[in-house]
Amino acid sequence: MDPRSVKTFPQLVRAAAAAFGDETAITLEGGAILAEQVSFAELDAQSATIARALLARGVGKGSRVGFIHGNGPTFAIVFAAIARIGAIAIPISTLIKANELVRVLRQSDVSALFVQRTLLRHDYVERLCDALPGLRTASGPDLRIADAPYLRWIVSTGDDLPASILSLPTLLAAGESVGEDLLRAVEAEVHPADQMVEIYTSGSMALPKGVKHLHGPAMARAAFIAEMTGARRGGQVNAVLPMFWVGGLMMFLLPGWITGRVTACTEGTSTSSRHAMGSVLAEEDLALIAQSRPYWALGMSETFGPYSYGDDFRAPGYPVCAPLDHAAEQFEIRVTGEDGGEVADGEVGEIQVRGYALTPGLHKIEREGYFTADGFYHTGDLGLRDGARIHFVGRNGDIIKTNGSNVSPAEVEMELQQLDTVHSAYVVGIPDVQRGQLVVAALVAREGATLDMAAIEAAMKGRLSSFKVPRAYRELSREEVPMLPSNKVARRQIETLMIDRLGRG
Repeated sequence: MDPRSVKTFPQLVRAAAAAFGDETAITLEGGAILAEQVSFAELDAQSATIARALLARGVGKGSRVGFIHGNGPTFAIVFAAIARIGAIAIPISTLIKANELVRVLRQSDVSALFVQRTLLRHDYVERLCDALPGLRTASGPDLRIADAPYLRWIVSTGDDLPASILSLPTLLAAGESVGEDLLRAVEAEVHPADQMVEIYTSGSMALPKGVKHLHGPAMARAAFIAEMTGARRGGQVNAVLPMFWVGGLMMFLLPGWITGRVTACTEGTSTSSRHAMGSVLAEEDLALIAQSRPYWALGMSETFGPYSYGDDFRAPGYPVCAPLDHAAEQFEIRVTGEDGGEVADGEVGEIQVRGYALTPGLHKIEREGYFTADGFYHTGDLGLRDGARIHFVGRNGDIIKTNGSNVSPAEVEMELQQLDTVHSAYVVGIPDVQRGQLVVAALVAREGATLDMAAIEAAMKGRLSSFKVPRAYRELSREEVPMLPSNKVARRQIETLMIDRLGRG
């Protein structure tokens, strides 16, 4: 079978092994974990070994299995082992803190958890024990923990594991009782309509958001992105985004798997405010991105990557992303007003999306809150209709309403970042009795530059309408820019920070 035409993950693993064999699939620079380099045949064989062990422990169709692993061969092997037997693979961010980890484990209902022992000097078994203190005192690996009520066992590596955590060799030994014939029979019952993965990301809710995706749409999306990006056998791509989120998984790992391309990983990935998602980038960063095509526009976890792309890298006045000139394969896009009808040319409304690869739903969340009656997803993004083109103008919750006027933070940030001394700008609205909201700006200086706030304000008065000009400015270091676990700037935290620094509590 051609890997590009597969419909399920077990088909992909076996088809890629047959097509590309001993050719290198994934490499890892730095760190001694399960493997530094694996071939497509080894991905098949090593994931099959773990898959048999999972079957021996009673994991099967629909079982919810989490794993905490950084980019690299081990991530792919564990992911494949779970998905090829019809269980639901739930990757968990390696950036996650103990208090966040408790919420994800409880919200996701995982019954089993794979944990990479160390990454970038972080001990994840220790972090897990901080999250679930009962793990330090438990007498054995059969878990009963009220804070994660469905969690039954955890597996990791090392000679000094607490009694509550299984060692990987112990787990694998159990798999010797499961033969190849049973594994193949299980894989044959994995269908395109079965759930394959659940991506956890921060959303507008207090709890983490679990986004479901199915085997068939995942394979179709991987083939589409591979074709659009020119992925080819024997080529190589650097996986600069984490694979536990949609960006790394769908832009690097899966397209490489179906085409025979090498996915090159390092222990560290891009998770800094310099390239944070949803932010206006500085000119030198934009210049690097502009060299590559296609010009992806908007995408999200719910659409399993980009659902739109543009003919231009940027349109004047719209700095955050490329215009939405084209819907990705098997997607529809519309912009609707408050009455639910499509907006007229020149008007702003909510961008909604529908399609084959759209998530079928969010874990534990009823569809009515996020989907229209005809199946479109409420993205929460605002778009301006410009003929056949749509311009992204901001998140619905980010638009600042001051003195009865709407201000797009992205527009003001773009103007601020044109200044020689400003590297990054974060414009937010804070409560104000007279205006409703006050437009304020947190600024990060360029390397070696000094911010002259009076000069910056004067420049903005010459570039923007008066109601768009920030009324106050404060400087932040890059390290002070608050980030969400999903590598997005935490704008609500910036609002709180600015309220405090301006003495408006």
